[in-house]
Amino acid sequence: MNSFGLTDVGRRRTTNQDFVYISETPVGNLPNLFVVADGMGGHNAGDLASRYAVEQFLKSVKENPEENPVSIMEEAAEAANWETYQKAGTDPALFGMGTTLVAASVCEHTLYVGNIGDSRLYLIGDGIRQITRDHSLVEEMVRMGEITADQARVHPDKNIITRAIGVRGRARVDFFEEELRREDIILMCSDGLTNMVTDEEIQGIVKESRDLEDAARKLVAQANESGGRDNIAVVLVKPVMGEVKKC
Repeated sequence: MNSFGLTDVGRRRTTNQDFVYISETPVGNLPNLFVVADGMGGHNAGDLASRYAVEQFLKSVKENPEENPVSIMEEAAEAANWETYQKAGTDPALFGMGTTLVAASVCEHTLYVGNIGDSRLYLIGDGIRQITRDHSLVEEMVRMGEITADQARVHPDKNIITRAIGVRGRARVDFFEEELRREDIILMCSDGLTNMVTDEEIQGIVKESRDLEDAARKLVAQANESGGRDNIAVVLVKPVMGEVKKC
């Protein structure tokens, strides 16, 4: 298994509220773990929310005796949500802070994914396929046929999300299970990438790059060249079939 991740402040922001975590080795009973979080809140609150939520997520994963990946990630997301929600109540400056979160683990040929918010996970092979579904106002409008996907990319309300970690006492997280193909590359990212770079451009950059680090840096550079209006987080993972044991 090979992986690479990075975050970038972008060209318009002064703080970086995106946070990534990468482990190709076991974390608790998960054989590997990859996380992207995009914080929201005031000047410091968004930065704290993403980092703190991931820390609490990891703490739960490490302590969980369960063996089912979905159960492990579901309990971890609930723990991260509750602890972040409680943390926000300790300081008026942190009121309303929250974060998106997308987490993934590969078990043999199967990819397990949990997400809340509008950070995304894609599979890139012969084409590019978004596995997660955005929890956002514009995505709801697309599903209801009120606007097109192209209109959603430039809609003035595209940054309004309908679910997040830490803003309520309970969190509703979506889970996905996908069989991996030999050629698949996993891309996890914040909306600082997808609001600036089209899916087709993303696929082209990843497929034409010499390795995962080269691809990640080129994706960030393209997002910045296209305006860099937000922080950018990118994690790329290339599983090696047969290398990761079954959960």
